[in-house]
Amino acid sequence: MARNTRAKKQAEAPKVDIGAEIFASLRELEKLKGIPVEYMVERLKQALTNAYRKDREDRRDVPAENVVVDLSEKGLSMHIVKTAVEELEDTALEIHIDAARRMDPNVHVGDTVCIPVDIQKFGRIAAQTAKQVVIQGIREAERGVAYESYSSKAQELLTGTVLRIDPATGDMFVRIGQGSDASDAVLRASEQIPGEHHVEGDLIRVYVLEVHKANRGPLVHVSRTHPNLVRRLFELETPEIAEGLVEIRNIAREAGSRSKMAVRAAQEGVDPVGACVGPRGGRVGAVVEELGGEKIDIVVWSEDPCEYVRAALSPAEVISVSLIPGQKACRVIVPDDQLSLAIGKEGQNARLAARLTGYKIDSKPASQAEAAAAE
Repeated sequence: MARNTRAKKQAEAPKVDIGAEIFASLRELEKLKGIPVEYMVERLKQALTNAYRKDREDRRDVPAENVVVDLSEKGLSMHIVKTAVEELEDTALEIHIDAARRMDPNVHVGDTVCIPVDIQKFGRIAAQTAKQVVIQGIREAERGVAYESYSSKAQELLTGTVLRIDPATGDMFVRIGQGSDASDAVLRASEQIPGEHHVEGDLIRVYVLEVHKANRGPLVHVSRTHPNLVRRLFELETPEIAEGLVEIRNIAREAGSRSKMAVRAAQEGVDPVGACVGPRGGRVGAVVEELGGEKIDIVVWSEDPCEYVRAALSPAEVISVSLIPGQKACRVIVPDDQLSLAIGKEGQNARLAARLTGYKIDSKPASQAEAAAAE
């Protein structure tokens, strides 16, 4: 309280009449970029404090708390806070008690005194500093807006243009968004569909994995192999999914080769598989084309694990499914001529079915099951 009272009694620091001009610029900046005036004022005050501390004639880097900046539409002024002492040792932070009492007769030893700074000579530095802070504030705000924009698009589907491909790593750099909202995304080689080939200028759809803050703007990682890419593509192609009439329950995918998708109807009378396939297979065909010919099996999800596993093993026919007690596993009996189809090439069909349902699947031909039963 003593410090504030004495500060009022002391003479006001000379003001530099740049306040109105600065605030007019800051208000314009707020309209264009959405940066609050209060935020930029604090940034300016901090920058001016640092500039004064580092540009003193005595080259003394005084603590920031000893520099007080008053910036308003009325102007710009500055004070240095010093402590009144009887024996002067540090002229940057101390003032002799006699000199302090000439400014305020009520000052006592140990009190702090606010000493006005003539910043007319400091005007050029102040102007340069203000300009730098505004420019930096614009850049940071733009990066912040871009980060917020793309962080909200995580797990979404975006269309981008291939900018370049790193010949050493195979990583692809993709420009997503348009105009001031544009940003560069990284499609790593491990997130690209095997066998898929792109060149600079190609338009591709990517799934946004995650967004990180970086010095030059948001760092966006995207994927073409994630199972949710299939989900988002079907959401675009199938009105029933967008309207909530059909629900995608799960997807198992081996990118570039084959995917299995389980769907259910959220309303009676709706054929979930037919909705996803579309008239003459047009909807699933559009997704397959986008994925470069990747095969997609669409099955009906069921609460009954046996029925779910039976559907997941399609296109193979299944005679019976029985759960193994105490395990999340099941035994499946298929006709002898369907065994290879149930297992699939290199075990892919059974592997995807297991990942889709969450059950370990042991497939047996009917002849083997009958022999075991006879024994």
